[in-house]
Amino acid sequence: MKHFYFVFTFVLLFSFHVFSQNQYPKDAFRSPLDIPMILAGTFGELRSNHFHSGIDIKTQQREGIKVYGIGDGTITRIKVSLWGYGKVLYITHPNGYTSVYGHLQKFSPEIESYIKKIQYQKKMYEVEVFPDFGELKIKKGDLIAYSGNTGGSAGPHLHFEIRSSATEKPTNPLLYGYEVADATNPTLLKLFGYPISKDAQIKQSNKRVQLNFKKQKDGTFLADKINASGTIGFGFIAFDRQDMAANKNGIYSVNMSVNGTTYTNYDFETFSFTETRYINTLIDYDYYGKYKQRIQKCFKSAGNRLSIYNELKNDGKINIIEGLSYSVELLIKDLKNNVTKLIIPIEGKKDLLKIKKAEKKTANYIIAKKPNNYSIGPAKVYFPSNTFYENFYMNLENQNDTVTIHSNKVPAHRNFTITFDASKYSKEEQKQLFIARLDHKKRPSHVSTYKRGNTFTTRTKYLGTYTIAKDSIAPKISLKNFKEKQWLNNYKYLTVKITDDLSGINTYSATLNGEWILMEYESKKNTLTYNFDDKILNKKQCELKIVVTDNVGNKSELVTNFYRK
Repeated sequence: MKHFYFVFTFVLLFSFHVFSQNQYPKDAFRSPLDIPMILAGTFGELRSNHFHSGIDIKTQQREGIKVYGIGDGTITRIKVSLWGYGKVLYITHPNGYTSVYGHLQKFSPEIESYIKKIQYQKKMYEVEVFPDFGELKIKKGDLIAYSGNTGGSAGPHLHFEIRSSATEKPTNPLLYGYEVADATNPTLLKLFGYPISKDAQIKQSNKRVQLNFKKQKDGTFLADKINASGTIGFGFIAFDRQDMAANKNGIYSVNMSVNGTTYTNYDFETFSFTETRYINTLIDYDYYGKYKQRIQKCFKSAGNRLSIYNELKNDGKINIIEGLSYSVELLIKDLKNNVTKLIIPIEGKKDLLKIKKAEKKTANYIIAKKPNNYSIGPAKVYFPSNTFYENFYMNLENQNDTVTIHSNKVPAHRNFTITFDASKYSKEEQKQLFIARLDHKKRPSHVSTYKRGNTFTTRTKYLGTYTIAKDSIAPKISLKNFKEKQWLNNYKYLTVKITDDLSGINTYSATLNGEWILMEYESKKNTLTYNFDDKILNKKQCELKIVVTDNVGNKSELVTNFYRK
């Protein structure tokens, strides 16, 4: 009977695993592009404070490649933004999925006309609309847009997602039958050991320790044998590389076993947007703050609420007993089942501790589950409960109008509030002041500042150094692709350049012969561009007026004339 139960359970688990990999339709969707699918980024890839929710398809280092609807459906959302996905389309399909196309250069003529009408009605470049279901129908293979580099994109590509229409959870698009050439195993760069319990040690250290490993003749990796005791864990740095591209992309799955028993198994099949910031518990954030490299931990640490785990034993933490031997096997895979295998031999032995972790104690001990409130010279900081993932000693310092709230080595999960007392400044001075965050070179960057009376307040998720900064210089506006009183008969676009030296551009507006015109702001190039196809010109001599304000209200105005007929 026990044997039958074991077999039945194994078959059930195996069937569930197979089903989870095959529940997605493999032939329902076409590719969004007519060029080979070469990836610049994979699903679940580790990004700043989030997992990558789609795949980034390379567009031959150029913009303007035709983008097609992957299946029949209706457009349910169109967004135009300076940040994030830039120009993005959402298509809901009848089989329960929604496809997403981001960083677009422009939409197809019908959709472009639809969204520009709304932009002109609202006199706004940034808009978000939700067309009525069925208002903008799409057939499989219809042209919907052209690829671009808008929003937070760092280079031309198409960001492509497939989500569940019901839950809005993104799923790995490569599970839908898309073929990406990949015959290469993931690359393992670094391996780390973590003493977790108070009595734990690895190689006579109770601090994180980097471990050596070598490649074997059979292609697997073998770490140097280590002596350890107490409760320990492991972490690694790795990337995956597909064929035809040099990009260092994210891996798909991780499996860690100890003496043949699985302790940790997770993959990037799907996740929810509500949990994505918990990436900061999967990685070693302290190491990332120092070296800008992300160690993926094979154990579950405090505050981790990620749903990516398929199997966990003891939260992936290994209890090492003195006198026993252990063999840890780490399998790092991509979606094509290319695997990198690492063996870590461990001897349970408590050696003399030579390298000790030094915990810097301060007067400010953060209890993560409780709210915390502190005064720091001219500022006050309030941390709501569960701002942080675990308890720690916080360092707080101040000098004049500058306060240091610990460092960037600790992640915050929720927004906290910083309030400065600005009463020593006159009302006129206060108009040009704002709260700024200083980088490691002490360079200020504007953070959203709410002013009420003599108090300046900001809400942020980033620890670090903040100060009161002054911006007294108005933005600059200059002509880019034309000159004053020039004939522009054969021009398709009119472009000007706008810049601000400190607080940053806040608003801009433009009129042509007194009528509002849509100018697209590209912050990466500091340009405003008007498309003459909008056809609001009504006379030969044209007057262009542009007004730009920065984030403290400094304003610049440019009036120029040109000719066109």
